[in-house]
Amino acid sequence: MKKSATAVFAQTQTPSKNARFSNERFKRLSNKKDYSTSIPCAVQTQRKLNVKIEKNMDSNLIAPVGILGFGVEGQSTFDYLVRNGVKDIVVMDKNPVKLPEVPAGVNVKVCSGENYLDGLKDCVTVVRSAGVYPMSPALFKFQMNGGMMTSQIQLFLEQTKSKKVVGVTGTLGKGSTVSMISHILTKCGVNNEIGGNFGVPALDLLKDETADRVSILELSSFQLMTLSVSPDVAVVLRVSTEHLDWHQSVEEYRDAKANLVRWQKRDGACVYLKDAAPTAKIASESPAKTKYAVSLVDGPSAGDGDAVIEGATLTIDGEKLFLSDCKVRGIYQLENMAAATLACKALGIKVADAFEALKSYETLPFRMEFKGEKNGIEFYNDSYATRPDATIAATASMKRPFALILGGSEKNADFTELSQILVNERPNLKRIALIGATAERMLESLQQAGLKVTANIFPTLEEAFADSLAIGEGGTVIMSPACASFGLFKNYKVRGQVFDKLVADL
Repeated sequence: MKKSATAVFAQTQTPSKNARFSNERFKRLSNKKDYSTSIPCAVQTQRKLNVKIEKNMDSNLIAPVGILGFGVEGQSTFDYLVRNGVKDIVVMDKNPVKLPEVPAGVNVKVCSGENYLDGLKDCVTVVRSAGVYPMSPALFKFQMNGGMMTSQIQLFLEQTKSKKVVGVTGTLGKGSTVSMISHILTKCGVNNEIGGNFGVPALDLLKDETADRVSILELSSFQLMTLSVSPDVAVVLRVSTEHLDWHQSVEEYRDAKANLVRWQKRDGACVYLKDAAPTAKIASESPAKTKYAVSLVDGPSAGDGDAVIEGATLTIDGEKLFLSDCKVRGIYQLENMAAATLACKALGIKVADAFEALKSYETLPFRMEFKGEKNGIEFYNDSYATRPDATIAATASMKRPFALILGGSEKNADFTELSQILVNERPNLKRIALIGATAERMLESLQQAGLKVTANIFPTLEEAFADSLAIGEGGTVIMSPACASFGLFKNYKVRGQVFDKLVADL
């Protein structure tokens, strides 16, 4: 990965010849009045555009610099620009903007409300916050006219002095894997910090950075979409589909994920799941010489990998880790543990030391978190499971009879596979309590799959929880909703906190 000095910010420059040339390519590729039909090909061109600009500019930003989106990430970008001496800043957000204290000599223009994108006309460079779609018509035109767009992750990867950077992406398990990597490194005495989509914004990691540190980034498709530089160690977990209300297609979503590995150097390393076809395809785009594969004995690869999972046992380099020796619950966590261990192996950590560290690792809150046993009933809080495949994974290792709390806000997810697996492949599932806007549709899907156990709809989580207690002594209650929380709760954390209190009050 390129290690460059702190960016030098020029206050009055014009876009480079290469930048203008690249934007001319945008114009030739988009001679249609309907920009939306040109956007898919523009995603590919954007990749080439960024490479040319960054190589030519040597990571400099040209002011005035716009900040597009002023949430947590945008405010971090503002702090970064001020720290580095940028004097002309344009803040753009559809929502009302509350600026922090502006230092003397810094000029800030705020554009908010419906016409917030009008601020683009005052910018030469724009730092896009992750949640802002980069190929909107307005941004498309901005770049065609010579404007340059970058992101927090792009800037961090260009400017970090960290010894190594590890990036983790996937549809599920990113946060857990990132925290496992950090836990292993900490136990092994390696200085490390977490940032990106989990932890602090990436540019905050540049504060007080030391050359002996390993930076670990959780990266979403939003953050990866226009990336043109990759981390030293890339970890690609299972990739299915998500955020199709944001991405234009499954292909665009997966293509964004591939940017994690696409720009790796030969001396980098790529860790991936061999039995997940989309993940393996993404990993195949990595130029890294070192590739570590996680393989399932009962999967298509039949255990042909660098890390082998058989039942509840993980084997790497002859070393074995038994799930029964760990604090985490759920066989699906072995994939995350395998990926975390291989990432640390790429950083020089011995497998035996990584396994020993993982034995003391505790699950992140609301991720199949064991909340204890009351009156002979075990309780698991999986409020973070906002997708059907997360609930499929969470219920896979249940050996006791269990009651499942499902449902939440409506995002038009397909519950067919979840229903079929719950009905046909979860023999210990004894009752279901449904809540939220999706309750009726989920019940209908379960019935179509041949549901034979008790399933009822309740207006509140409290009532669903009370019903689930009928599982009785020797059973388990799992809240793994397979849906987002909006409508009943502010977010998955609040939902999880309510569940925790219900257990504590028994």
